[in-house]
Amino acid sequence: MARKNLLASVTGPETPKTDSEARHDYARRGASRSMMISIDEMAENAKKMIAGEAIVDLDVDVLDQSFVTDRIEGEDEDFALLREAIREHGQSTPILVRPHPQIPGRYMIVFGHRRARVAKELGIPVRSVIKNLEDIAHIIAQGQENTARANLSFIEKALFAKKLLDMGQSKDTIKSALTIDDTLMSRMLSVAETVPAAVIEAIGAARTVGRDRWEELKKQVKRPANADLVLEIVSAEDFQAKDAADRFNYLLAQLKAARKSPRKAARKETEPASWVPEDKAVVASFRSTGNNFSLSLKSKNASEFGRFISSNLDSLYRAFNEAKFSNETGD
Repeated sequence: MARKNLLASVTGPETPKTDSEARHDYARRGASRSMMISIDEMAENAKKMIAGEAIVDLDVDVLDQSFVTDRIEGEDEDFALLREAIREHGQSTPILVRPHPQIPGRYMIVFGHRRARVAKELGIPVRSVIKNLEDIAHIIAQGQENTARANLSFIEKALFAKKLLDMGQSKDTIKSALTIDDTLMSRMLSVAETVPAAVIEAIGAARTVGRDRWEELKKQVKRPANADLVLEIVSAEDFQAKDAADRFNYLLAQLKAARKSPRKAARKETEPASWVPEDKAVVASFRSTGNNFSLSLKSKNASEFGRFISSNLDSLYRAFNEAKFSNETGD
C-alpha cells in the first residue's frame, strides 16, 4: 500500500479525462492503427507485385504482342460477345503480362490478347497481372492458358506448334505448352506444314473443324492434281463471300468433287510431220493437237493439189468412213 502511495506521490494523482479528450485520444490511436494497416497492405501488395499476384490497371499503349502468335485474327462472333460483355460488366479476368525483355517501361502480353484488344477499342485500361517470365515459361503459360480455356481451334494450335518449332523451341516445350503427346503433335505439324499458309489464312480459325477433317483436307491438298486448284478455289469470289464456318466445308467439297470428276487433261501435242511425193512437187506439213488437225501445202504444186483435195473432200470422207468401218468389223 505504501508503494502504491509512493508511486502516486511521484506521478501525481490521475486526472480523469473529459469526454472530448477521450474521443481525441481514441481517434489518434485509430488513425495510427489505420496508417499501420495501410503500410502493411502496401508492403504486402508490393510483395505480390514482385511475385506477379497483384492486379493492376495498365494503359494498352504500353503493351506489345507476344513474340509468338497463337491466333488467326478475325472479327468473329466470340470476339463481338466478349467486347459487349466487357463493355457492360467490365473486365472480370485479368491478362498476364511480363516486363518487355528489350524495351524498358513496356510489357509483353503472355495471354489475354483479345481482352487487351477490347480494352483498346473501348478506350479503357486493361486489368493485368505483371510477372517476370523467361521465354520458355512465357510459351508454356500462354499455351496452357489458351488450351485450358478451349478457345483455340485445332488449326490455331497446329500453327502455334509449327511457329515454336521454327523458332527453335524443343518438342518437349511445345508438348508442355499445348498439353499434347507426341502423336498429336506430329499430326498437328503435318497439317500445318502441308496445307499452304495462304489456304489456312483464307479459311480462318474454323473453330468448329477438328483434327480429323483437317487431316482429310491435308490428304486432298497433297494430291498433285489439286496443287493449283486449291489456290484457285480460295481466291474465287464465291469462296470469299461465304461465312468463315462454311469456307472449310466448301473447299473440301470442291476438292472431293474434282477428284471424282477430274478435269480432262489436254492431249499431248504431237510433233509436226510432213509428206513429200516422189517428184517433190509439193510438201505437205500436218500437226495434230487434241481434236484439231492442221494441214499445209507448199511448193509449186501446192495450190493445185490443195484445190484437188478440197474438191474431193466428200469422196475422201466416204473412203475414210469405209476404212474405219472395215477396221471395226474386222472385214
